[in-house]
Amino acid sequence: MIKAGIIGSTGYAGQELVRLLLQHPEAEIVWYGSRSYIDQAYADVFQNMFQLVDAKCMDEDMDALAAQADVIFTATPQGLCASLVNEDILNKVKIIDLSADFRIKDVNIYEHWYGIKHASPSYIKEAVYGLCEINREDIKKARLIANPGCYTTCSILTAYPLVKAGLIDPATLIIDAKSGTSGAGRGSKVANLYCEVNESIKAYGVASHRHTPEIEEQLGYAAGHPITISFTPHLVPMNRGILVTEYASLMPGVTDADIRRAYNDAYADEFFIRVLKEGTVPETRWVEGSNFVDINYKVDSRTGRVIMMGALDNLVKGAAGQAVQNMNLAFGLEEQAGLKLVPMFP
Repeated sequence: MIKAGIIGSTGYAGQELVRLLLQHPEAEIVWYGSRSYIDQAYADVFQNMFQLVDAKCMDEDMDALAAQADVIFTATPQGLCASLVNEDILNKVKIIDLSADFRIKDVNIYEHWYGIKHASPSYIKEAVYGLCEINREDIKKARLIANPGCYTTCSILTAYPLVKAGLIDPATLIIDAKSGTSGAGRGSKVANLYCEVNESIKAYGVASHRHTPEIEEQLGYAAGHPITISFTPHLVPMNRGILVTEYASLMPGVTDADIRRAYNDAYADEFFIRVLKEGTVPETRWVEGSNFVDINYKVDSRTGRVIMMGALDNLVKGAAGQAVQNMNLAFGLEEQAGLKLVPMFP
């Protein structure tokens, strides 16, 4: 059994990691880390874990955890993992970081967008970006994996095949994204209170959201050159889900058949990516609670653009599920282990 420790187990993504790992056939949790609930019973924090988890919450002592675990998940705010990681720890365990500390390869870009000093820039080059469908072989050899964000996972996977195949002009790419409120985390913020979000939808982080450079960097690798995009996220009054609608100009002569072929060629063997039938649009309700990404498109011949659409559960494929998928790859397990989750409905 793989011994797993979680730092940040009482956040939304951390609790989702607990839920998934408890059902994993080849993993067991040995450390429920939480800065806010040290020495409190985990099941007292999350009543859904009553009679399932007997352990108490522990601190974020990564050195002590590394002596007990094979893999450490850090579901923490930006900056914490970078402040804790060191060579001694990485020689003992694999780390899967759900924060943005090691996602962006240019430390200056990271520090500009996140507004903090990077505590361990020497590990940025080594870290593997954990988007499994794109970096599978590198993930298998990694000891430090940067788990992508929810917006970025959905945005990148939705556009990646068309950018990679040169079917769209990436300089024209516009991404309109919408997220459920769990994407904002479990901390108490006035803007996330029920009365603040119910019966309303709003754009935020306009022209400044910190997932922008992450999307640009990864799609730039696909394009073979740096790209600049327009990305606007919106907060929607629902618990879970990401929906992206992306627009880009088609390159001259590109047909609907070219687009369909690019998606099918890229994702035909990918269990967790479902390219939908023609005319079916992705909906968050059909991926809720699962590790699936639903994708489809529509060519608008009138404007010469393609409209790309993608949906996923921000806490599963957008966070914890992808982290487990990364663990499976890093330890040579079946990639789908513990993740064959049927979407919940209603």
